[in-house]
Amino acid sequence: MGTTESAAASLDAEVLRQRLEQLAQREGVRRWDLGASCSTDTSVQVDRGEAKQMKGAQRSAITLRVWNDDGLVGITSTSDLSDAGLARALAGARDASAYGNVDEVPDFSPLATAPLPVLEQPIRPPVSILRLLDTLKEAERDLLGRHPAIGTVPYNGLAQRSSDRLYINSAGACRQQRLTTASLYLYARAEEAGRKPRSSGAVRLAYGASDLDVAGCVQEAAERTIAHLDYAPIATGRYTCVFSPEAFLDLIGAFSSLFNARAVLDGVSLSRRESLGEQLAVPFFSLHDNGLHPANVGAAAFDGEGTPTRRLSLVEGGVLRHFLHSEATARAFGVAPTGHAGLGAKVSVGPDWFEIGPTPGSDGGAQGLDRFAAGSDGLVVIDSLSALHAGVKASQGSFSLPFDGWLVEGGTPRSIEAATVAGDIRTLLSSIIGFEGPAKVTPDGLCPHVWVEGLSITGDA
Repeated sequence: MGTTESAAASLDAEVLRQRLEQLAQREGVRRWDLGASCSTDTSVQVDRGEAKQMKGAQRSAITLRVWNDDGLVGITSTSDLSDAGLARALAGARDASAYGNVDEVPDFSPLATAPLPVLEQPIRPPVSILRLLDTLKEAERDLLGRHPAIGTVPYNGLAQRSSDRLYINSAGACRQQRLTTASLYLYARAEEAGRKPRSSGAVRLAYGASDLDVAGCVQEAAERTIAHLDYAPIATGRYTCVFSPEAFLDLIGAFSSLFNARAVLDGVSLSRRESLGEQLAVPFFSLHDNGLHPANVGAAAFDGEGTPTRRLSLVEGGVLRHFLHSEATARAFGVAPTGHAGLGAKVSVGPDWFEIGPTPGSDGGAQGLDRFAAGSDGLVVIDSLSALHAGVKASQGSFSLPFDGWLVEGGTPRSIEAATVAGDIRTLLSSIIGFEGPAKVTPDGLCPHVWVEGLSITGDA
């Protein structure tokens, strides 16, 4: 790796801030801010016991903004943290500010110097790439041995990362967070004679590669894949559906523009300014964005503008309570930033980690679930959704998505050969019957199983 990336891997926010102050004075720049993300990554992939890919990389992404005397903003990106590189970036952003958008002028977050939450995130030492390879080979071998039909694990990977995030500005903000993370994914493919191939998988996250639940990942990937071997077609019609936590979180994530103030202002959200306080879902439904949850490996203490991360109620008792904000959208709404901004040419807004469940004090839809015994005929369990990038029209609220799942008849589940679930997100949120079981931690959030009635399923039968 080059010296630029090596320097980036050992960033010190306070030293960088002091250097930038001196360089900015030299360049005649009085108001500026900088966001950076730098990481060292190691990853491996295998194919039937052999190494398929082994990678190591050091990466840095630095975004620098400069305000000119007219208040307009110029922005530039660099990966060069030398004095010469930073001076060029300052000069480039200063020159670009002459062409800044007068209708979109961001400012420093008023919370960029507020106290940060304390996160319990242990820093784990990296393991050797050969150890990663051996661990993944063993996991693949274990998964292949779980059933004769499992012939390959075509998608797999074991990775570890050590990263630094920082935000500094000319008003004295100086944020830095160091983090180590590791991830494992296993996606198996099974095929029996005269039958279509079936696939499923599992993911695990941890603070270090040595902490990963490898055995649990293998077990879950095997169980989910084997459960789809005995499949049959399903008749087109309307069904009561049970979404797995992963599937429901994926669906809510695909429609997160409902809660996104940037999307509201841009006119690409189903919500409007006046939507706050309106009933969006059934009265026992609650949704929070909580990037600080202890189970959220990779939690960020602050966003791209330096605003501290916090738990935010988006829907409470079925009522839309808050939007996700950056500094600019919060200013437009007359509220405080919520810690969901990403630094860029146009500041983006996005969710961190969802918590979904029953409203405190409610029965979580228990009365509704009582109407549907577990063995009810015509119950569809949706395990995972596909083609979210193509099958969701977020600004219209509609979705039509292929899924893997089971049809429960006579109390017995049988995998569905091929089917699509379709509907409108607002109708779905108003058709939730209840929540079942304890909330499950996933990479995207926390959620129990969610029962919804009257969804349209298109099958091959």
